[in-house]
Amino acid sequence: MDIDAGLVSALLAEQFPDLADLPVRPVARQGWDNRTFRLGDDLSVRLPSAEEYAAAVEKEERALRFLDGRLPVAVPGVVAIGAPGHGYPFPWSVRRWLPGDTVEAASPLDRVALAKDVGGMLAALRALPTGAGTAAGRHSFYRGSHPSAYSDEVQTALERLDVDAQACADIWLTATTTVWTSAPVWFHGDIAVGNLLVRGGRLSAVIDFGTCGVGDPACDLVLAWTHFEGEARGAFRESAGLDDATWRRARGWALWKSLVVLSGQSSPDEGGEHRRILAEVLADPLV
Repeated sequence: MDIDAGLVSALLAEQFPDLADLPVRPVARQGWDNRTFRLGDDLSVRLPSAEEYAAAVEKEERALRFLDGRLPVAVPGVVAIGAPGHGYPFPWSVRRWLPGDTVEAASPLDRVALAKDVGGMLAALRALPTGAGTAAGRHSFYRGSHPSAYSDEVQTALERLDVDAQACADIWLTATTTVWTSAPVWFHGDIAVGNLLVRGGRLSAVIDFGTCGVGDPACDLVLAWTHFEGEARGAFRESAGLDDATWRRARGWALWKSLVVLSGQSSPDEGGEHRRILAEVLADPLV
């Protein structure tokens, strides 16, 4: 779908004329699920890139209105919800622009401090009442559900790839033979370096709640293998908390993602990143 600044300007002029005079420009690095544009200095516009992501607009608005001000870091509060128009068939949103750099774009960071910040934020998220959340399922691409939802993809990957299939199968079995036995809690669903903002070297905001919901928080722990290592990995484990079984499921989530990327069932492996992550997952059980 062709989503550009011209479309955004036309939608604004039609539905939010008070914002139509603000300059519109695409952000430098776009996500997979949505296209994001800067609107003036203080706002952004976010448009789902395909039908499967459009259902998250209303859910995310409801979640963000509840979460705003209740976490130790900022979230992108929703200013307005737009309707389809000018050939664009989905709802879309106007949000507050949050200052800061993504972790992946920031200058070298103290990863131990970052690990403690992210872990503490996740602990605070889990502690909140869940009434405004949506139970994990298809809308969250099964984040927050049991990892066995993706057992077929793991099996397909192991048949295609030249990897240590037995080691991978053992990790997956360990992950999928435990369950979340407590009451459902909030999860973000995509805790990745592109969705974490830092200012002054510390975590300042979390963005992209499109896959959020309530359920099993194990999916939010994969940063232990995708970004942290050594002392920082241990600091994240300690600050995020949770029992060993949940961390085993988290390792399964990290394994699944790298396997589906490397086997061609998901987005391409840019720069060989998932080869590195798979090696980390195989080498360090963390529990």
